[in-house]
Amino acid sequence: MRIGQTKKTVVVKEYQLEIGIVQVFDNYMVTIFEEGATLTLERAYQLIGISEIHFRDKDFGFISLRKNSYAIDPTIYNYLRELKHLKAFAIVSLKEIDMHNFKIEKLFYKGPMKFFIEYDNALSWVKRKLK
Repeated sequence: MRIGQTKKTVVVKEYQLEIGIVQVFDNYMVTIFEEGATLTLERAYQLIGISEIHFRDKDFGFISLRKNSYAIDPTIYNYLRELKHLKAFAIVSLKEIDMHNFKIEKLFYKGPMKFFIEYDNALSWVKRKLK
């Protein structure tokens, strides 16, 4: 899994948070969380704040690049689905456990959400959803 292979892709802003990195692009954001991190509601508000800074009045996608193992409070998805401009949520991982967790996470999110093994496929899907 690589990030930003597309030649014309430019990182607009990168945030180094306590739990990992958030890269903001023109119409989507990518997260790479640290090994063993816990994504709590408080930390999710940081992500929501970043999305509001960059995508307040425009549609965007979110890609969770799961290189590391970390924990997520599934109630976070109740708040994420209230983001009216979030049009696509992609999870990228090679790990089977992440695929199983995705099925549970999808029950909480209920929006356009898809699991991918390849980053490029996730990015293409997000871009299609934003058209």
